[in-house]
Amino acid sequence: MTNLAHVLVSAADRYGEHSAVQLDHCRLSYRELLTEAGRYANLLSAHGVQPGDRVALALPNTLDFPAAFYGALLSGACIVPMNPLLKEQEARFYLQDSGARLAVADEAADGTRAAAGALGVDVLVPGAGDLAFRSRAATPAERADDDTAVILYTSGTTGRPKGAELTHANLASNAASFAATVAQACAEDVFIGCLPLFHVFGLTCGLLTCAQSGACLTLVPRFDSATVLRVMERDRVSVFAGVPTMYVALLQERRRTDIDLSSLRLCLSGGAAMPVELMRSFEREFACAVLEGYGQSESSGVTAFNHPGRPRKPGTIGTPIEGMHMCLLDDHGNEVPPGAVGEIAIRGEGVMKGYWRQPEATAKAMPDGWLRTGDLATHDADGYYSIVDRKKSVIIRGGYNVYPREIEEVLYHHPAVLEAVVVGIPDPRLGEEIGAAVVVRPGAEVDTETLRQWVKERVAPYKYPRHVWFVDRLPKGASGKLLRRQVKAPTFPTAGPTVPDLSSLDAPNGPGPVVSL
Repeated sequence: MTNLAHVLVSAADRYGEHSAVQLDHCRLSYRELLTEAGRYANLLSAHGVQPGDRVALALPNTLDFPAAFYGALLSGACIVPMNPLLKEQEARFYLQDSGARLAVADEAADGTRAAAGALGVDVLVPGAGDLAFRSRAATPAERADDDTAVILYTSGTTGRPKGAELTHANLASNAASFAATVAQACAEDVFIGCLPLFHVFGLTCGLLTCAQSGACLTLVPRFDSATVLRVMERDRVSVFAGVPTMYVALLQERRRTDIDLSSLRLCLSGGAAMPVELMRSFEREFACAVLEGYGQSESSGVTAFNHPGRPRKPGTIGTPIEGMHMCLLDDHGNEVPPGAVGEIAIRGEGVMKGYWRQPEATAKAMPDGWLRTGDLATHDADGYYSIVDRKKSVIIRGGYNVYPREIEEVLYHHPAVLEAVVVGIPDPRLGEEIGAAVVVRPGAEVDTETLRQWVKERVAPYKYPRHVWFVDRLPKGASGKLLRRQVKAPTFPTAGPTVPDLSSLDAPNGPGPVVSL
């Protein structure tokens, strides 16, 4: 295996006119998708893109994403997926840090296009006449297994974001293993793509898995429960992958409608722990098994899952998939026995090459070849793992990461803010909601709504704190370090049953080192 694009070339050869991707009534067969990818590859080459150059993709779930993704691979480029709803300041970092030569950005990706313009990065906008190029021969540029295919930006609770370098071999192996051992996918399957393709979950368990097996991926640009159920019925969807908040919305919608979902054979859950009662209610209503799993950007998306054909243990993340290995370590790097709590460490074919241009961070994360995830878990005598907590203070909102430091930095830029700490607040819908405790500068005046809007205008839509409160002082340790875990939020009323717009979730900045798949 060399260039990951060979997966599409092989699929076009094997499955030809079989549907590869579709959006409503627009379809591309595997042969047509390869042709469109060749068109993108030719265009990128005309703009000077060479093998190894970084190409940013700021695209929603439309037919242009898979075409541009495989087109960039055909040209030998390294892809930097980005949320099209990023603000300019956020997008600027990813473009600048990655050294992107070119960005393919949707018309709605204002922040990315503005950042690219400020940095002198070329921008191609699908539908704006940029693709009036003939397709190139479908011969992928020569790349090695260990060459970087995708850089997915993650962000720790401290320090700058890090780009997880996923190689051609990482992604090909992880998707192939997932397709064969968990999804058990075949050419007759139809997957529904309502997870963002710029997110590692949607990319690996959707786009790449379908190409590995010849299945069709039917796309939904914005998650809406009624729309998803209609698409499931219309396209005879057989495999659904989503985060728990999606399951809540689909369960509520299903009880209000009468549609035929008999084609559905498998549901896959990740992004956050799924309550066991939700899983059981969903399975009763949809007559379909739900398998829960775990992964992160640094492992190409999938590390462990409850496997079909094996005993299923609700509330666990199952066992490692083929090609991946897990263990639990104490603070001294020693393995802990069954039942004891330890940090999840992983190694295997899907584990990243390292962090882009950050050798020290790479060495810290993988001191002995085992990736330290920051997640605490236990395992039983059968080898099933159960997440206990996260060592790091990342907030998991609706299955996606929000990093306190990033939000705190925005708050600190407000002239009235003296100190701020961002914490997660338990929420029955989302798992956690974002809260900010703020100390106002002496003599300054500001209200909570002003601060909420201040942050909202500067970060992606899902990141800003819904709850802000003022305190006289924040808890500190002897060294003066703010003690985040001692910050206690007031009681806030919970929101109604509305599920958030998951199309706004930020994959490159979302799935950090400890994202549960």
